[in-house]
Amino acid sequence: MVQAVALMCVFGLGMCFCLLGSISVKLMPRVKIDEAKFGTLISIFMASCLVASLLIGVITDAIGYKWVAVFGFAATAISVFILAFGKDYLAVVIPCILLGFGAMSMNTAGNVMAAHVLFGGQDAAAASNLANVFFGLGLFVTPMLVSFLFRKTSYEKAVSALGIIIALPIVIALAATNYPASGAKLDVAAAVKLLGEPAVLVASFVLFCYMALETSFCSWLPAFGKEVVKKEDASIEPAVADARGQRLLSWFAIAMMAGRLVTGLVPARMGIVLADVGGGIIAIAALIAAVGIFLMMSCSKGTQAALLAALAGFVFAPIFPTTVGVTFSKFPVDVLGAIFGIMFAVGLLGSVIVPKAMGNIAKGGSIQKSLKLLLPACALLLILALVLGRMKGQ
Repeated sequence: MVQAVALMCVFGLGMCFCLLGSISVKLMPRVKIDEAKFGTLISIFMASCLVASLLIGVITDAIGYKWVAVFGFAATAISVFILAFGKDYLAVVIPCILLGFGAMSMNTAGNVMAAHVLFGGQDAAAASNLANVFFGLGLFVTPMLVSFLFRKTSYEKAVSALGIIIALPIVIALAATNYPASGAKLDVAAAVKLLGEPAVLVASFVLFCYMALETSFCSWLPAFGKEVVKKEDASIEPAVADARGQRLLSWFAIAMMAGRLVTGLVPARMGIVLADVGGGIIAIAALIAAVGIFLMMSCSKGTQAALLAALAGFVFAPIFPTTVGVTFSKFPVDVLGAIFGIMFAVGLLGSVIVPKAMGNIAKGGSIQKSLKLLLPACALLLILALVLGRMKGQ
């Protein structure tokens, strides 16, 4: 059952990271905000994640995975229920802060635990890719379910359904046994010193670039899709445009699941340890992502937008879990929670800065115009990935 808990944690994280994007087309008019203020809302959520990531990583090493996972599911469910019934901007800001702590609890418990309980703990990069297939599943289910429910019922009931889904795993997390052992001392200062390790530092900036890309896509794909289909057909009904925009996020998620399945299973079948070639895989993915983003900037057809969203999901797929696995393979197991927390916290800076900047540009122009901000992140990601692949840890 502990394997199921790890996978459900990563699934819940996927739900968290696309939640705001999935409900954006209904949330913005509901609380009377524009793209710039919605971008601020994303930044608030990501800033909360940043703070939580540092704390939760060290706490997980100290107290273990069970109660961190339980807290993650519970805090996230509460946040979603509050979002379902909030009717002004302040009422949605507060749950976004709590959502950050819930998301990072599931993130740390799921991703670190997966390295111990999948593939016998022998290939952290492959285990991380396989676990993060369920991140993609969370990305897929959330916008699809919301798109369907928005057409069938009220905003409050549609969003509340997501809260129920994320609350259900609490029962399994409480019942599960054989969680991986923990027992490191709760020492925040010592954990922060790990940032001085060159491999941790480079990996952190890899995640900075990558998470700027992923969060921007999760947050703005529905609005981008709506923008493109309205350009293609100016007479399209608003509800139809909303639904088609939301489905782009699902195509992105399906492709991400496929990419992580391929990356998690194929090298192992070929006798390749993914951690040994991970830097090159990340670099290739960054190059293809840059080409796809460039094409999205001039896209004018809904079908093209869907294909490019799927391409982005497939090439984004291996970047995060492979970076985690490559880094984990360089360090002893008793500091992995702290290392993960530090890496993710630095990575979240990209999530705080770039989606907000895109929103500011989109307010005076378009989402397509704002995509140009993602190209430098792709270039830097490529360079850092090659460096990480050649580095040694402790």
